[in-house]
Amino acid sequence: MLQAPYLVFLGDATDPLSIKMAKGVATWKPELCVGQYRLPGCSETANLPDMNISEAAEKGAKTFVLGFANSGGKIDQNWLPFIIQAIENGMDIVSGLHDKLTDFDELVSHSEQHNVKLIDIRHPCEKFATGNGYKRTGKRLLTVGTDCSVGKMYTSLALENAMREIGMNVDFRATGQCGVLIAGKGLAIDCVVADFISGAAETLSPDNTEGHWDIIEGQGSLSHPAFAGVSLGLLHGSQPDAIVVCHALGRTTMRGIADRPLPTLKHTIELNLAAASITNPNVKVAGITINTSSVSETEANDICRNLSHELGLPVVDPLRHGVQSIVDNL
Repeated sequence: MLQAPYLVFLGDATDPLSIKMAKGVATWKPELCVGQYRLPGCSETANLPDMNISEAAEKGAKTFVLGFANSGGKIDQNWLPFIIQAIENGMDIVSGLHDKLTDFDELVSHSEQHNVKLIDIRHPCEKFATGNGYKRTGKRLLTVGTDCSVGKMYTSLALENAMREIGMNVDFRATGQCGVLIAGKGLAIDCVVADFISGAAETLSPDNTEGHWDIIEGQGSLSHPAFAGVSLGLLHGSQPDAIVVCHALGRTTMRGIADRPLPTLKHTIELNLAAASITNPNVKVAGITINTSSVSETEANDICRNLSHELGLPVVDPLRHGVQSIVDNL
């Protein structure tokens, strides 16, 4: 179990997408955060109070969170002195990167000396069976995307909040390091061996009561050459009754791959329904969420209204419009 409050470390980040760990927990669980620590040259912010490690320790910080989700998931050697300083101030260290904290001998020795934990939340310790596709009780919704980093986690959390507000029995099931940090539990599905992804998804969302909904955070995209395998395993293992398609305006290519255009929403719907129907023939699309931050509110309203008319589904920007229309369509 992660110990709050957190001091969120932003390092010298200059790319807003690289600090989605920090922004995720600051947006959804600000009460767990005592502040943020930024190095000179950092141009990004999680909109938390700025403080250094000593100040945060005085305010009771229990955990030093590496607030990064950078390309390649690397732990920069330049961060080690700050991680060690946090350890010396009695803080556990949490990382969601591919590099493991426990692979650094100096961090291990310092953590043992100061009796604190090194927590690599991206690396599951559990062993999973292969998936079987057997019908499970309860209901499930999975968010899917036209691309990576298009708002699947944000949409999932917004849906959970909206459903809770009207008294529905619902739980968010985290499948990425950011979601695990926010929820305090879950599974970073992209670090599960390929043969066991669908089985891990089944374990994450087991049998439940008839009216209960699991909102399962999606990963990657079936159309992304790098990450489609994780997306497919999640679709089969989640056995969703409903999917919500997520999209971001303004993208010219798939993230990280030049000259590869994004699929259309219509094609994305067709792909995901075909794959999901293997383990749940009754799956349906409940709606579409769009990150419209690249356009004005008037343009966003027009785009969502026109797409809704074209596709016959609720289409919203969760930040601007909320997600109640999608909840109503479940």
